[in-house]
Amino acid sequence: MQSEISLAGASWAAVQRFDRQPQYTEVNPGEDAKLTCTLHHRKGHCSWQKDGKPVGMYPRKYEWVAGGAAMGPGGPMPPPGGDCSIWVRSATIEFDDGEWECQVTASDFASQDALTSNPVKLVVRVAPQRPRIEYNATQMAPGQNVSAKSGERASLRCISRYGNPPAKLKWMLGDEPLSDTGNQTSVREQDNPKTWSTSSVLDLAVVKRHHGRSLRCVALHDLYIARSLDVDVKLDVRFPPEVRLVGAPSKDVEEGRDTVELRCESEANPPATITWRRSQKAEILNTMNSTMILRPARRSDTGTYTCQARNVVGASQPLSVHIDVKYPPRILHVGPDRKVTAQLFSQTSFTCEAEGNPQPSIQWLQKMPIHPMAIADGSAEDKVILRGAEPRLVLTNLTYDHQGEYVCRAANKIANVERPVQSEPIPVHIKGAPQVVRRPNAEVYAARGHDAIIRMVVCADPRPRRISWEWGSMQLEAGMIMGRYKAEELAQDVREDCYEARFHIKGADAADARSYTLTAENERGSDRHTVLLAVRGEQEIVDEDTARTRLHSNPVSMIAMIGILAVGMIILLITACVLICAYRKETCCFKPEPINSLIDGIYVKPTGVTASGRNDTQPTTGELNSEKSPGGPLAQSRRSSHDSNGALASPPIYTTSPPRGGPRMMQGAVVTATGAYHHTGINHPISSAEKVRLSPMVLQPPTRV
Repeated sequence: MQSEISLAGASWAAVQRFDRQPQYTEVNPGEDAKLTCTLHHRKGHCSWQKDGKPVGMYPRKYEWVAGGAAMGPGGPMPPPGGDCSIWVRSATIEFDDGEWECQVTASDFASQDALTSNPVKLVVRVAPQRPRIEYNATQMAPGQNVSAKSGERASLRCISRYGNPPAKLKWMLGDEPLSDTGNQTSVREQDNPKTWSTSSVLDLAVVKRHHGRSLRCVALHDLYIARSLDVDVKLDVRFPPEVRLVGAPSKDVEEGRDTVELRCESEANPPATITWRRSQKAEILNTMNSTMILRPARRSDTGTYTCQARNVVGASQPLSVHIDVKYPPRILHVGPDRKVTAQLFSQTSFTCEAEGNPQPSIQWLQKMPIHPMAIADGSAEDKVILRGAEPRLVLTNLTYDHQGEYVCRAANKIANVERPVQSEPIPVHIKGAPQVVRRPNAEVYAARGHDAIIRMVVCADPRPRRISWEWGSMQLEAGMIMGRYKAEELAQDVREDCYEARFHIKGADAADARSYTLTAENERGSDRHTVLLAVRGEQEIVDEDTARTRLHSNPVSMIAMIGILAVGMIILLITACVLICAYRKETCCFKPEPINSLIDGIYVKPTGVTASGRNDTQPTTGELNSEKSPGGPLAQSRRSSHDSNGALASPPIYTTSPPRGGPRMMQGAVVTATGAYHHTGINHPISSAEKVRLSPMVLQPPTRV
């Protein structure tokens, strides 16, 4: 078994076979090319074929690489070794370019081990011509424009001819290789089959950004000096215009001061025509220039400006910018009258028309009238009051506070700077009755022992003809003095048609703390106002001669004071009426009591009951015995107790209780200072017995029936 394997291995080892077969080879014209072919255990004869035809060995043309071989009938014999490689000397395309094969005959007839290599090309290089570009079947000169519309597809062909091997072609857009190199094909030239014609087709989607760029076809070949040669064309891409608006103002444009320069920059191929329009008027302003200049800007230039570009391909989208020319305000009309004289408590109105951009705001300002004397001595400053913020101002219930000069103030802002303007003033004069300026919740304070001055301002036109001060039941007219009180003449106030009335109190004390009323009169009427003077122990004065006026922290208003006084008076009147009615009807405390008379220091009571309970009208037995004579005092008294009609009058009763209101006379009786008792014209003395009888009764308390 082992011997069989050894024989088989020896047999395999003895079979001839290729070690290296020929490879594709390129050679420049005139240079030598080596075609390699080596074998193991070669026993047959080596030979070469070109393009299917045997090639003999010729000195200085085709030679064995191993060399030194003997000459045979067909030339040099192949070397005895396994190297069958040959040299192709001074290669030319006409004789040497083609497909070559290395062949080895069989070692013997029976072995059938003849060998033939794969055919390989020996290429004798030939430099191709300069490539060229064709567009629309037209050859383009180098650098020529290739015109195409944006959005279209352009088909370009690059051709390289008479090269061997064929050139390799690639496309470049500028320096950027195109990923789509198209289809490259190579065919033998009909007039020179040993060379090739190569072409590459590029299908390019043309866009705007390709405009003006170089499109190159590059041919690569080893015989080119730089191993490459190219040709280029310039892409001329037609596209509709695209515009850009430059110079739009970023801040306010003021009339007569600023210049506006607008540029409509267009990008188009072919170049476009620029058209400017103003939207508000739909007019064409300029078709020759891409720049529009407003120098200087006017208010009539305000509007929306639109630029548009157009060429043979199409038109651009219009671009617009709004130019708003600002201008300061101007008052067009103020009225309706240039001077107003109105009655007190009436109504008047004003209107103001103004223009400006932006639309100005309107204010009505009142400049308070200042008397010329106050202006001359610098004692007063201008005072301005805002009366309204609308074009129309309506003043109702006019008072002297509305008197003055009225101006319409219009203002707007340009470039963040206010631009005001004022109208000519409209004087407003108020005529009517006097009006005392009220100061609500105000009192005049004075320190005790110091002078007090009460000041009030009264406005009137015509000037008040009479000014008076009233307090309590007193009245003092302006310019007069009464004791500690002095009413000054009217003094001109800082305001026109207004006057200051002053009332002086020298050495004010608590009795002067009261209400003081100022009354002003003129031909059109009168007005009065009351102010309260408070006298305090602490000195609260501006200087030692005048008191100051201030708002009380919690003042009691004059209305409250008057209300309290009125309620008190009503209560007092009701009480007085009740007392009077009770007195007249003899009720309550005014019920009549027995009339008492004073006799020698003892009150006499005409009727009643004594302390013992008996009726004092009945005399005792002793009295009857001692005074029973007809001429006695008791008898006379009883006789006198009968009235003229014969009726018996009640005899007096004595008591120590004094009558209410002191000694009073009895009805129809009078007691004289000597103790005489007068009744109906009868005068007689009281007897000593009657006086003695009264003595024990002095200490008894009074008894009323």
